Amino acid sequence: MRAGLFVTLLLAMMTLANADEDIYPEVKVADPYIELHTGPGAGYPVFHVVDRGDFVEVIKRKTDWFKVRTAKGKTGWVSRMQMEKTLTPGGEVAEFADAGLGDFSKRRWEMGLVGGTFNGAPVMTAYGAYAMSANLSAEISASQVTGDFSSSELVNFNLLSQPFSKWRFSPFFTLGIGQITTSPSVTLIQVRDSQDLIAHVGIGIKMYLTRRFIFRAEYKNYVGFTSVDDNKEFEEWKAGFAFFF
Repeated sequence: MRAGLFVTLLLAMMTLANADEDIYPEVKVADPYIELHTGPGAGYPVFHVVDRGDFVEVIKRKTDWFKVRTAKGKTGWVSRMQMEKTLTPGGEVAEFADAGLGDFSKRRWEMGLVGGTFNGAPVMTAYGAYAMSANLSAEISASQVTGDFSSSELVNFNLLSQPFSKWRFSPFFTLGIGQITTSPSVTLIQVRDSQDLIAHVGIGIKMYLTRRFIFRAEYKNYVGFTSVDDNKEFEEWKAGFAFFF
């Protein structure tokens, strides 16, 4: 009686211990074999092959590569092309959906480098952004403008509204404020650097290239508030690349 109770308790403990283990879907190799790479890409070497009829667990996906584990515990990456030739435990062809564009809208942090012209002068901008929601982000940027007679540095903070964040070609609108510091490059008389408050509105488009990289193009119209009540307007056109995570 006590022995039976002991076995019952032991089985219950084993069940509870195994309850926390992850359970992954399995597929059966239908081709003569599939190749396991050391990383998610064709450039990573093949270190193992799984023969026809064997099962593998699908642990996770990274773009068009799948991390799998064999029955003997070997873990590696398999291309989507080979995975699409596997079978489910029920004998049906396994199906793997395309990476959803909704993944783009789930990113939180974004960093990029864009360049173009600021009032006709070359400009280069580095920026970072945090997505407060799928449609609204806060950005901070630093720009360097190189002109023939002066150079300028801009620091901007702006809000970016992206009403259609799940579209591959997604328009956006920006509104922000910042500061511009202008330094003369060559002058015959002593001129102090000027610092002015600026504000802008802008419009642009993001094109999602992969699950992590985007192409971004935008236009901004600035108003500079000078100390002599002589407000100035500037136009800026920029394009470049960014990644998000």
